[in-house]
Amino acid sequence: MAHAHHKIDSNTVDFQVDPVVLELGQRFVDAGHELSLVGGPVRDLFLGRTSPDLDFTTDATPDQTVALIKKWADNFWEIGRAFGTIGMRKSGFQIEITTYRAEAYDPESRKPVVAFGTSLTDDLLRRDFTINAMALRLPSLELIDPFGGVRDLNAAVLATPASPEASFSDDPLRMMRAARFASQLGISVHDDVRLAMSQMAERINIISAERVREELVKLICGAHPRVGVDLLVDTGLAEFVLPEVSALRLESDEHHRHKDVYQHSLQVLEQAAALETDADGAVPAPDFVLRFAALMHDVGKPATRRFEPGGAVSFRHHDMVGSKLTAKRMKTLRFDNDTIKAVARLVELHMRFYGYGDAGWSDSAVRRYVADAGPLLDRLHRLTRSDVTTRNQRKAERLAFAYDDLEDRIAVLREQESLDAVRPDLDGARIMAILNLRPGPVVGRAYKFLLEERMEHGPLQPDDAEARLHAWWAEQPEAAPPVPEAAEPPADVELSPNEESK
Repeated sequence: MAHAHHKIDSNTVDFQVDPVVLELGQRFVDAGHELSLVGGPVRDLFLGRTSPDLDFTTDATPDQTVALIKKWADNFWEIGRAFGTIGMRKSGFQIEITTYRAEAYDPESRKPVVAFGTSLTDDLLRRDFTINAMALRLPSLELIDPFGGVRDLNAAVLATPASPEASFSDDPLRMMRAARFASQLGISVHDDVRLAMSQMAERINIISAERVREELVKLICGAHPRVGVDLLVDTGLAEFVLPEVSALRLESDEHHRHKDVYQHSLQVLEQAAALETDADGAVPAPDFVLRFAALMHDVGKPATRRFEPGGAVSFRHHDMVGSKLTAKRMKTLRFDNDTIKAVARLVELHMRFYGYGDAGWSDSAVRRYVADAGPLLDRLHRLTRSDVTTRNQRKAERLAFAYDDLEDRIAVLREQESLDAVRPDLDGARIMAILNLRPGPVVGRAYKFLLEERMEHGPLQPDDAEARLHAWWAEQPEAAPPVPEAAEPPADVELSPNEESK
């Protein structure tokens, strides 16, 4: 990070801000108000990054702000007005201007209690961290840094302007944000912050699942996700947010018969992130689905651990158990169904490759691997390769060689067959025409049979496929000729009373 490599001297920093920022500042000053660029955009100026989203703070009320910008902005909206925020767009920038606040959370509620303030310093005091509590007064570009944000950027440490207890009481989500910033910026947290996170971890329960999820996604997609996850686990926050990951810290037995599943999972997460490709590649970075599957891939191990006779440890079916646990946790965190299915499927499939190197696979098995992975195949390749953390160089090389071989086999079969969309050689309409069937479950069974044939034997000629379909159909109960019903007795035959009652 920029701050980790050279000292920042705020006296010599030449703040390059867009003319739009200066123009907006001048409008407020001319009307007798204060306006400052604040928070993330100011921090990013020190880190040499620019953002199209700009946050400002002012002593003007929301009404006064609207009056000043409504003719100047390209468009504006008042959706955050109750919190003192007016949003707008201007020259490609998304801008939010918020009236100085003295905000507190009701300890028992998720909703902030908003009180407008009159002082920039008081407004900065109630922000989450010192590195986000700096302001650039406009249009003079004077840096306002009452709580040592530049100092903490230089030290690469996260601290709070007020006491961490007061800050986290105001908004417990800030504890998640601490872990997120640790991941994004690769910085450590101040001892006081870490202690407050540990003592107040349970308070995260009053925050909505959606807000927790948003921070978690940013953390997992950060440049240093291992740092962020480790902070969640160390402080006990993960017990409430991702308890399955905390549970990976299996107590080590005295004979060290298995490696540390938790540290292994963090390493797999790091290795998976390193295998992502650039935006034009198969898995553009950062990829939440791949990274989260890497973190969660072994969460089924604690529930399936068995000590076998002879001292071995087994984790049978931990892939299936882990897949279910992962889906359940993601539902609790209100992830969308597509994301849940993708991550859970990768966890379920992460062991499928093992055994390939020893036994070798038939073409049929390779086809099934591709078909089961579907659109997740490129991620599954990366997850499986990442899941090798052994220090045994020969074993690592053998697994890598085997996976290279599997990918080569997939490439060869792709050349010969359209592997990405393995379908039966006859479609539903053709099946119905050949067997003279109407749409219904039987057609589905016939389709499934032909799909199995396609998996097992590769593409078939139409005549061959048709012959196999006929052979299959001959063995189905529906294909048997109907049994004739018992003939009615002739009308002139009288039934005896005994026969009538039968």
